[in-house]
Amino acid sequence: MELSKKVRDLQPSATIALSDQAKKLKAKGVDVINLTAGEPDFPTPTAIKDAAITAIHQGRADSYTAASGILPLKKSIAAKVNEQYQANFSFENVAVTTGAKFGLYLLGQALLDPEDEVLIPVPFWVSYGEQVKLAGGKPIFVQPTSTTGKISVSDLEKCLTSKTKLLILNSPQNPSGLVYSKSELLKIAQWATKHELILLTDDIYRDLIYNQTEFHSLFEFGGKIREHTVLVSGFSKSYAMTGWRIGFVVGPTKLIKTLNALLGQTTSNLTAVSQYAALAALNLPQNEVEQMRVSYEKRLNHFYPKLAELPGFSFPVKPQGAFYFFPDVREALKLTGISSTTEFAAKLLEEAHVALVPGEAFGQPGFIRLTYAADKDSLEESIQRIQKFIELHM
Repeated sequence: MELSKKVRDLQPSATIALSDQAKKLKAKGVDVINLTAGEPDFPTPTAIKDAAITAIHQGRADSYTAASGILPLKKSIAAKVNEQYQANFSFENVAVTTGAKFGLYLLGQALLDPEDEVLIPVPFWVSYGEQVKLAGGKPIFVQPTSTTGKISVSDLEKCLTSKTKLLILNSPQNPSGLVYSKSELLKIAQWATKHELILLTDDIYRDLIYNQTEFHSLFEFGGKIREHTVLVSGFSKSYAMTGWRIGFVVGPTKLIKTLNALLGQTTSNLTAVSQYAALAALNLPQNEVEQMRVSYEKRLNHFYPKLAELPGFSFPVKPQGAFYFFPDVREALKLTGISSTTEFAAKLLEEAHVALVPGEAFGQPGFIRLTYAADKDSLEESIQRIQKFIELHM
């Protein structure tokens, strides 16, 4: 059976594949510490689960909904976005999707024609490039030249061609945890709108920001910049709802109508019960979200120096958001004689039973990603295991 050209070279999600591998080993009784997945280790807040159960018992979760989501949820998302970004959107500017990932996929289908080029800063989330290729587009990976790891206008200018159509920016960034300042974003946005590019801002980690760092987004700018910008976000990270698969897209009504048509021909609608859970999440007291954020901040500040002290580990900058460490381990590779971070991750899982993601998955060989959305004991133990692994191979 011959496969289509568009999927022949499709790469599986490295984070999901490695997480699955770790889970399989754990199921066999291996004492694996799994630091691969971008998943909060907190349970979904009780009020959200209770709202979902109530919706089930009242029969509200039994039927199809509108393809782009129930009206109360879309109105609440619009209100929340207006509050966060000083905007004036209505429910007609909102499409609710099966996770932010599917929202990104739909935007690729809606916005890209064959050979359209999409600028993607390095390091990048593992699915950006593959989704662009599935839409017939061409991912152009932009290497930052600054020591901060952030792209600049001059970096983008080098990659601009007549085929460039879209720029994807993720801040706080997965995998590095870096956060763009308002002035940095404004320069990028002004450059992009000058060249009539579409800006896609992935703000899934906007609530997870630490140590007095300020969050800013391409979506907060008004006028022509906002007309060129599409917001993608969701509930997975902020509300510990990865399994509920709730994302959303906010943008111009013409685009949202197109997404609604795509939703109608693909998923029909996000699972109804998840929509009522999301509605409850938006009414959750802010202190419940803040408690999770504070816990991540404490872990970041506690474990960052411990990782930086490991032989051959270093950080260009301390993470400011999300919940990942992304250390440079090129010196550790030299110390151990291991040829790549892919090999390093494989050996570490096999010998030390610590699962993490090699930098090759994010376009940055020589780095590794490990989440600190894990309990303190597991993180302490994983650092000890990594140190022993390195010392054994030195």
